[in-house]
Amino acid sequence: MTATGILSAQTPEYKVVKTFPVSGDGFWDYIAVHDGKIYVSHSTQVNILNEENGDSIGIIPNTKGVHGIAFDDQLQKGFTSNGALNTVTVFDLKSGKVTGQVSTGEDPDAIFFEPYTKKVVTCNGRSEDLSVIDPSTEKVVETIKVGGKPETAVSDGKGKLFVNIENKNEIAEVDLKTFKVTNQWPLDGAEGPTGLVIDKSTNRLFAGCQGWLVVMNASNGKVVAKLPTGQGCDGVAFYPKNKMIFSSNGRSATITAIKEKDANDFSVVGNYPTQPGARTIAIDEDNGALFLPTASFEKNNGGGRPKMIPGTFRVLVVKKVD
Repeated sequence: MTATGILSAQTPEYKVVKTFPVSGDGFWDYIAVHDGKIYVSHSTQVNILNEENGDSIGIIPNTKGVHGIAFDDQLQKGFTSNGALNTVTVFDLKSGKVTGQVSTGEDPDAIFFEPYTKKVVTCNGRSEDLSVIDPSTEKVVETIKVGGKPETAVSDGKGKLFVNIENKNEIAEVDLKTFKVTNQWPLDGAEGPTGLVIDKSTNRLFAGCQGWLVVMNASNGKVVAKLPTGQGCDGVAFYPKNKMIFSSNGRSATITAIKEKDANDFSVVGNYPTQPGARTIAIDEDNGALFLPTASFEKNNGGGRPKMIPGTFRVLVVKKVD
């Protein structure tokens, strides 16, 4: 196992280069980038922005408690997971028009398109299962119990699904041929796994935990590396072109950048300033741009969740600066 801390003090390579204001004052969760558009979950709706200039393109309405957004390019359909409604909203990718609703398990959180089965999968936190949706019929065709609270899932594209089980501090492996959990792998003492991405070329999983990024061999569940990050991670991104992994740390107001040198050698490149509350992240895999939603908050002297200052919701655009 090879993992090192920050290599050296250096001029920051990743900086906030733009800020896109977003109308409305509701809270948010995941953010997604697709086909030149940014999709921002935003309490009861999804805001759609132009990726280049931040202009508003449209809104997906009536998505109360929305968490995530997924895309089926072949069918030209988009999907939002609506945690407070126990539904998925289906919309047309070209027009943004809502075309349907799908009932799911309880509190659908993360959502993504799974390429091996060509299905859409939701991670349902309260019912502790996954809903597998056929995008063609817009119906749930399988429900997979995972033995804990599923936070995020990724696929190797070859018939295996990997799920962060947040309250068990483990990753569950699911066989997509049988739709059954086949393994449950501990995260070497790391707690609260949230963000999860995969490098399909090296078969490595990257799980964002509280204060750590855990690298796991997706073939056998062995922990390959455990690297320090900032606090308050709720998202991880991976850039295949230069083998960089990014942890978005909302409490520390940083991004931790980690380099994958090979399948067994990883190092922290640096921690780069963002803004408080920027805890989720999405990447444009064409150009490496990172997008993080956040807002400004009132001073919180009584504990609990701080109040958002009205009119401050925004998306940060982070890029590598040479």
